[in-house]
Amino acid sequence: MEDPLMLGLIIAVAGVIVIVVINTLAQRLGVAGPLLLVAVGLVISALPFVDIPPIPPEWILVGVLPPLLYSAAVKLPAIEFRRDFSPIAGMAVILVLVSALVLGVFFWLVIPSVTLPVGIALGAILSPTDAVATSIAKRLGISPRVVTMLEGESLLNDATALVLLRTAVAAIAGGFSVWGAIGTFAWGVIAALIVGAVVGWVVLLLREWIGGAAANTAISFCAPFLAYLPTEHLGGSGLVAAVVAGIVAGQGARRRLLPEQRLSDNLNWRTIEQVLEGAVFLVMGLELRDILEQTIADVGSFGLAVWQGLWLALVALAIVLLVRTAYVSIVVWGQSRRAGRIDRGRLEHFSERLDAIEDGSVPFPEGPGMPSDSARQQRRMESMRSRVDRMLADFDYYQAQPVGWRNGTILVWAGMRGVVTLAAAQTLPREGIEHRALLVFIAFLVALISLMLQGFTLPWVVRILGLANTGEESPLAGEKARLDADLRAASAQALSSTELRKHDGTPFTPRLTERMREQMSAPPDDDRSSYAREMLELRLISITAMRRSLATLSHGGTYSSATLRHALAELDADEMSLRLRLEDE
Repeated sequence: MEDPLMLGLIIAVAGVIVIVVINTLAQRLGVAGPLLLVAVGLVISALPFVDIPPIPPEWILVGVLPPLLYSAAVKLPAIEFRRDFSPIAGMAVILVLVSALVLGVFFWLVIPSVTLPVGIALGAILSPTDAVATSIAKRLGISPRVVTMLEGESLLNDATALVLLRTAVAAIAGGFSVWGAIGTFAWGVIAALIVGAVVGWVVLLLREWIGGAAANTAISFCAPFLAYLPTEHLGGSGLVAAVVAGIVAGQGARRRLLPEQRLSDNLNWRTIEQVLEGAVFLVMGLELRDILEQTIADVGSFGLAVWQGLWLALVALAIVLLVRTAYVSIVVWGQSRRAGRIDRGRLEHFSERLDAIEDGSVPFPEGPGMPSDSARQQRRMESMRSRVDRMLADFDYYQAQPVGWRNGTILVWAGMRGVVTLAAAQTLPREGIEHRALLVFIAFLVALISLMLQGFTLPWVVRILGLANTGEESPLAGEKARLDADLRAASAQALSSTELRKHDGTPFTPRLTERMREQMSAPPDDDRSSYAREMLELRLISITAMRRSLATLSHGGTYSSATLRHALAELDADEMSLRLRLEDE
């Protein structure tokens, strides 16, 4: 076919169909879809009559990764992320730097044509875990805390790796300085934080003003690029900016967006995620032949190219896993000490004292620095109560989900390399680096072996360690019941107000209001009466009160993000159903 536009359209349509079919097949076979897509791509690339044009790495780094990272950040459990921010930041920064330096020294010693800056550049490419690849671990029913740590690490470590890669490339060209590298890294993070937060907040306000669900979702598709492009222009990390914008948008959506907007976002972004994730893994397999041909032309023979690339990739992957094992061991030890330092008895005693002050049995403490007027005392009490409740909730979280050696093993083995490694390798400059094609081939093999070896064996490792989901009742079931009780209590309190009015301003029937309040104090039922429309409007008021209470409860850390997200989805679905029924009536 001579028309390139028509050919490109056919390839795109065929790609989407392949992605959907393979993902569906993978679900029925109980295999991770990305692994099958890589395998299919490898098979297609080996066919002699298939000619896959080279795909610019910028398409992945600029066109695919920002929306994928943004979407993952929107759903990031913020409470759990805060609780484990220290180990996550350590794995995203320190672990990447150490791994890159160790790998850099290895490549410098074993490949004669590789200088130390080139070795560190390749080490930076191989060091970060892949956010898309770690999605494989999320399907295995392992500890939500481990999933959060893996996801948080993979969302942040790209910035460390790419900034280090830029620094190493500058050193290759003769422009390296230690303080310059530190300044570049600091500015990259600061610029990303500022631009990402501003973009996330402005987009959220714009979406609140627009209102329509379809238009809102369209704006959300632009958000990751609005954060990425200016940050990159300023010399910062555009990927981190996309992550920050996603976190801001995800946390503000509960308060500022309508239920239909959130549900539209969820459905449409899931579609985008499936297509983009599938595309990057399919492309990863499709690029094998082109990369191998370049390496053969560079090295001189097929056998030598495969042998050199394979043994260097295997040793590099072993180094990465050994360094990761050592660092994760320190993280596990540190988390066990951290949990042991929290004195729950002392916190409970302080909480009881706050209760006594609030009910008046114990006077508010007096002394230097203590507020004297009642309003300031009340604010101080609320602040102390919030801090104590948060610390108690954190303690319960650490106790319920400890990071022992078994979960530490998952943290090591689930840290897979993926398409980011391949895309970053192809950005290595063509001038000043000997045997560049071999280095790209090594990066491809490390990503491929890591993904296939660790991805296919991870379910087996989870079962051997006894961490697999056995299908028993979820540990969140009790938490969900407690949250439901809290929301119903908030609803009953709102229905007790004498100022309740319908949309037209007229009051509700008192008997009906009382009946609705009684229902909120008991398990829900599907009772129908002659006051159906008023009941529907009262239920809308009830849901509004529940959502307001949910927003307040989400700040305390008493409930997990998964429970809060589930409750919000239920309220959104109920409200949409009620509004449709009101329109029909």
